[in-house]
Amino acid sequence: MNPSTAFGAVLADELARCGLREVVVAPGSRSTPLAMAFDELDRAGRVRLHVRIDERSASFTALGLAKASRRPVAVVCTSGTAAANLHPAVIEADESAIPLLLLTADRPPELRGTGASQTVDQVKLYGSAVRWYAETGVPERLPGMAGYWRSLACRAWSHAAGALGALPGPVHLNIPLRDPLVPAAEHAALGGAALGGADWPETLAGRADGGPWTRVGETAVVAEPLELPWAERGVVVCGDGDYDAAALVELAERAGWPILAEPSSGARRGPNALTGYQYLLASPEFMAAHRPDVIISAGRPGLSRPQSALLRLGRDAVLPNAVLPNAVLPNAVLPNAVPADAIRVDAVAPDEVAPEAVRADGERTATPQVRQVVLAQGPGMWADPQRAATDVAAAIRLTGVPGTEATGFPAGGWLDDWRTADAAASRAAVAMLDTWPDGDLAAPAEEMLSEPEVARELVAALPEGALLWCGNSLSVRDIDVLMPARTDIRVIASRGASGIDGTFSTAAGAALAHATDHPGSVAFALIGDLSLLHDAPGLVIGPGEPRPDLCVVVVNNDGGGIFEGLEPARFGGGVSGEPGAGGEPRALTVFERTFGTPHGASIEHLAAAFGIPYTLAERPGEVAKAVAVTVPGSGPRIVEARTGRAANARLRAQLRAAAIEALRLAAR
Repeated sequence: MNPSTAFGAVLADELARCGLREVVVAPGSRSTPLAMAFDELDRAGRVRLHVRIDERSASFTALGLAKASRRPVAVVCTSGTAAANLHPAVIEADESAIPLLLLTADRPPELRGTGASQTVDQVKLYGSAVRWYAETGVPERLPGMAGYWRSLACRAWSHAAGALGALPGPVHLNIPLRDPLVPAAEHAALGGAALGGADWPETLAGRADGGPWTRVGETAVVAEPLELPWAERGVVVCGDGDYDAAALVELAERAGWPILAEPSSGARRGPNALTGYQYLLASPEFMAAHRPDVIISAGRPGLSRPQSALLRLGRDAVLPNAVLPNAVLPNAVLPNAVPADAIRVDAVAPDEVAPEAVRADGERTATPQVRQVVLAQGPGMWADPQRAATDVAAAIRLTGVPGTEATGFPAGGWLDDWRTADAAASRAAVAMLDTWPDGDLAAPAEEMLSEPEVARELVAALPEGALLWCGNSLSVRDIDVLMPARTDIRVIASRGASGIDGTFSTAAGAALAHATDHPGSVAFALIGDLSLLHDAPGLVIGPGEPRPDLCVVVVNNDGGGIFEGLEPARFGGGVSGEPGAGGEPRALTVFERTFGTPHGASIEHLAAAFGIPYTLAERPGEVAKAVAVTVPGSGPRIVEARTGRAANARLRAQLRAAAIEALRLAAR
């Protein structure tokens, strides 16, 4: 057995012993020993192999598999730019603490810097985005190599998995390989018992008990929880992440605090979880009257600017009546948001002090500082982009909670206020949605299906046990304001770096892992047209590959819809889909060309090119009908909903305005 083949076989065998179950391979010559070794393990039933022709799609497929299964997944590629194409997925894995094993083949040292084909500098290619890096060295036919290779595999696995309390994440093994790259015999066995009888200076076999070469403990030192005194006016904010959401829900219910949970937090469950909380945060009047004293945040919250404003409250003590002004401007800068200056949380200058902030003796009074506790995602990682956290803790112990287990928290109290307001705002927004497009005189008659309606129908149609993948940009935000509390589905998203890279591939990987862990279940995704086009190579799934039972609902508004709610829209936004003078095509504004980016691509033709079943949903009720045919064994399918960017931006503003007006009327 040649050294490169021996290394590939030993590394693959040892990773399988550690617990590796899923491997994604992108084809290439230099990675031949690894690809052949994992194929052997796949045929033996020890791992499941997935092959993707594009390295970026391969890495995001691995990312989805790892995120849904919570186990390290390996991705294998050849040398050169192939390895560079893994970088976007590596960044997301780093930011979201997702365990990935990056096995990049490389040219041996004597070929580097010589102009040899497919040879680039791959040493520490991903920089600080990996938990651990190792240059494995060129495999050589020497005694002691098998122990080194197996020990290396165990170390890589433990770093990726977050053993001993470390933070899980991506690990990079850069593997220089010399020719020959294939076994001498055409049908040579590469794994299992064959390693013990290989022609080698010593046995290549692993431990006799079939276990890993080095067992690394999983138990970490349990951190002492932060003791937090109870206060009536508290809120729990749950962002995206893989943490113990159930414990936070229990804490909020004991404390009598509302839960403001993003869809992919896992915490939108129970009576304290609010559906329309973004509307409440966007109401200056409501927030002025309901400023919390304690905020607990977990994961990576960040779907709107009012949400960010809430999380800035811990930064300073503020003066009374510092919430300005009463009105919400019509052109909000983010969906479900108000302009950044509509909620003031910083200290107010002396000439800005409201009369009520001055006592009879002439001295100004300040509102006590909000205590904001951020739960760490792991050692050295916590989300606090507002730089407002007063405490960071691994766990919380709530003290001094009043004895309300038998009677519950009183009507008309803090929690009841939030629940009542949430119900009023949600009812008003849904009522407005039910009347669209009648309520928007500027909406073209053919635009009968709105983007929030698509999200509402999809969420309502999800069967028990389903997985829902939320695309970034508008998809996750529409779901955020429309998804009621549910405990019978799992919702996940890529909110680490929040990009649109590899969206279909990640959802497909997650669907495959979810079906493995929950036999008979199916998966769904809600994404935008640009996200699908960005990952078109991910639609290529070969005939011999495991195929996900995944229904992808694509909202096609012919471009970047989220930009219609951002500041650049002032420079020619709000006109997408509308004809110019005399019915001629409208000339592209600077906004339309550089932000709206209309593409005119046919989603139907794209689906047909890859043999994926396709359905067009044009009217309310058709999305629910189209997704209902997704059953185990149906494979991937695409449901397209064609919408208008400008009309839906207006609709979201109308939903927000209706909700905030309902809050104003309820406060009288």
